[in-house]
Amino acid sequence: MSLDVIEFETAPNPTASIIVLHGLGADGNDFVPIAQELDLAAVGPVRFVFPHGPTRPVTVNGGYVMRAWYDIFGAELGPGGVKREDEAGLRESQALVEALIAREKARGVPASRIVLAGFSQGCAMTFMTGLRHGERLAGLLGMSGYLPLGTLTAAERSPANADLPIFQAHGTADPVIPIARALQSRDALVALGHPVEWHAYPMPHSVCPDEIADMNRWLLRALAPAPAK
Repeated sequence: MSLDVIEFETAPNPTASIIVLHGLGADGNDFVPIAQELDLAAVGPVRFVFPHGPTRPVTVNGGYVMRAWYDIFGAELGPGGVKREDEAGLRESQALVEALIAREKARGVPASRIVLAGFSQGCAMTFMTGLRHGERLAGLLGMSGYLPLGTLTAAERSPANADLPIFQAHGTADPVIPIARALQSRDALVALGHPVEWHAYPMPHSVCPDEIADMNRWLLRALAPAPAK
């Protein structure tokens, strides 16, 4: 299966790509307006890729079929009191995101000029896929999400991205994914050796103007052209 995508380019012949993964129940249209607010002219032409995620029944929503990168089981805990995660769904969607990265590389954008970004479930998929990708990426940008399959990350992550820079942002009043879970994820990423730029904003499960400005600054650094030799 391949995903339908929305794309726009800031100028012809992109030399960098940003793949943006939406949250539960949304689609690729969700972050197009926010991306259009960014000013990345200093890094050259950029292609934004906004995939529409797969559809599946979501347990926590009564089995209703919607766009979801993986299932959410709700409050039920698994062995050892650990929150149950849809490992099969996460790995299926990881393969879909890997195919998007491969497509950008086939179009001439090297892995080192590709940023994975995502909101909520899209943030989880950004961390899930980016940390395991076999070639060095430019960076990972996670909004209002968390690190999935955290106990497996150290063993499964790629040496190529062992110290990959990460932007992570969250709302202090998020009722969907409590900020405590995001902080736990941040601390786990830092413990693995990642330079995490952390931001918290007085907002719910959403995006705010200050966050967009901070993302813009981080992207300019992550995609800064290599200095001439």
